[in-house]
Amino acid sequence: MQEAEPQTLVVGTGGTARNIAYRARKVSQDNKPGIVWLPGFMSDMASTKATAVANWAAARGLPSTRFDYSGHGQSGGAFTDGTIGRWLEETHAVFTRVTTGPQIIIGSSMGGHIALLLLRKMLREEPSEAHRVKAMVLIAPAWDMTEELMWKRFPQEARREIIEKGRYDQPSAYGSPYPITRQLIEDGRQNLLAREPFDPGRPVVILQGLQDPDVPAAHTRELLGFLTGDNVQLIEIADGEHRLSRPQDLDVLFAEIAKFA
Repeated sequence: MQEAEPQTLVVGTGGTARNIAYRARKVSQDNKPGIVWLPGFMSDMASTKATAVANWAAARGLPSTRFDYSGHGQSGGAFTDGTIGRWLEETHAVFTRVTTGPQIIIGSSMGGHIALLLLRKMLREEPSEAHRVKAMVLIAPAWDMTEELMWKRFPQEARREIIEKGRYDQPSAYGSPYPITRQLIEDGRQNLLAREPFDPGRPVVILQGLQDPDVPAAHTRELLGFLTGDNVQLIEIADGEHRLSRPQDLDVLFAEIAKFA
């Protein structure tokens, strides 16, 4: 069946307003948990994993919601205006304005970082919204990405370009170089988990490929050191790389989601 055109919601006001594109599939039974997909950096809701998860949910009669951050996919705004705080604001808007009832949040790469930030924010400010998060499945979660996986790994020349010119074009193994802006780095420092103890208060399953060069396994393992409570599980896939989008990887993902659905 052909998919309907995405809907949009406006996030922000005045000069910061941007149209965020999303796809939401509703079901008649309100008691079924929904699936919310949070994409990675420079990814979108049409990616292999996002589409596969939406199709898996549809086949089981589960609601699902996926969207594009500003500057990504079909959403408005410039990519170079994007920051962790801005994309967190958009994620919060989609979660609170589009979804209802219990939800399972699936966060891929940067989406895993934003998922944790979103939950922490709602636990502090909106406990009733946080209560709707039934579980989280994080795929190669790039926690504190801008500091730990960008700034600290950049050569001195790249850091100098960011400070002096306001951007650095990062080479990519997946396509053309992409810009890393000074505001992305500086805003990222205001949105860190910073290894501070954090109890998610619900099941968190983490999937990590041991051949991942972008989010190394050692980085992901650190999460287990500061995510407290007794309901955090790490599943490592020996031959898995960053995307974890092979059929066998998706089978693992679906099996974990099914435990909460």
